[in-house]
Amino acid sequence: MAQFRLTQISDTHLARRLKLLTENFNRVSEHIDATRPDLVINTGDVSFDGPTSRDDLLFAKELHGALPVDCLYLPGNHDIGDNPTAVAAPPKQLPTEETRAAFVAELGEDRWHFDAAGWCFIGLNSLIMNTGLDSEAEQFDWLASQLGKADGRPVALFLHKPLFLDVPYDPEQEATSFRYVPQPARRRLIEMFGKVDWRLVASGHVHQRRDYTFARVRHVWAPSTGFIIDDAKQELIGIKETGLVEYRFQPDSFEVRHVRAPDQVNVDLDMLFGKEPA
Repeated sequence: MAQFRLTQISDTHLARRLKLLTENFNRVSEHIDATRPDLVINTGDVSFDGPTSRDDLLFAKELHGALPVDCLYLPGNHDIGDNPTAVAAPPKQLPTEETRAAFVAELGEDRWHFDAAGWCFIGLNSLIMNTGLDSEAEQFDWLASQLGKADGRPVALFLHKPLFLDVPYDPEQEATSFRYVPQPARRRLIEMFGKVDWRLVASGHVHQRRDYTFARVRHVWAPSTGFIIDDAKQELIGIKETGLVEYRFQPDSFEVRHVRAPDQVNVDLDMLFGKEPA
């Protein structure tokens, strides 16, 4: 395949009760139907509350199943629970083997690898990192095996959480450590990918669009397809808008296009619960 077209969506946060998010997803679905990429990847928070509402996962599966192209998924914190970090109190919902298994049962594997257009694509479950779960160790062993097969091809990494804010050695802060892959897992990942021709990290989670390059690796933060978070609750880092990301991969190169689906709207988080935005 000389060219591979991929669409990344993220943070869909789907639930039957949240009609505004379903409406935005339907607009994105119509755009995907019109553009027909080779593959769609949802980089996490597929559901609004997967750990306590299995129906949210089921509803997300129904909507994604209606897409006209194949879709791969990665779990987010709203799907299986959030990472513990060394600098902040434990989250209310930690990932467990049970919540991970529920995600896999409904949406498929939480890590994957495929090759296309001369590239090696790897998707990882970033939420089990730093948990000490058996699946975390298994994933690192699996990753080492996959990277060992890259054979000089460029590598693209997809995961829910960005690796870091600006540089790999950004110190973890109590108030924001939940946004990024926690240490020491972050360091281990960077060291492993540093041994291959690593070109791209595609993530979501922050509900802001951002695109920058550090040490030859391009970091693309996909916005949420569903909603934004106002500045009173979250500082501005990139661009706060709903949307998606389109990629075009060719041997040894790729292009990125930041887009919004026609009629997609900026739903504020407070609007989901009948509140006026702050």
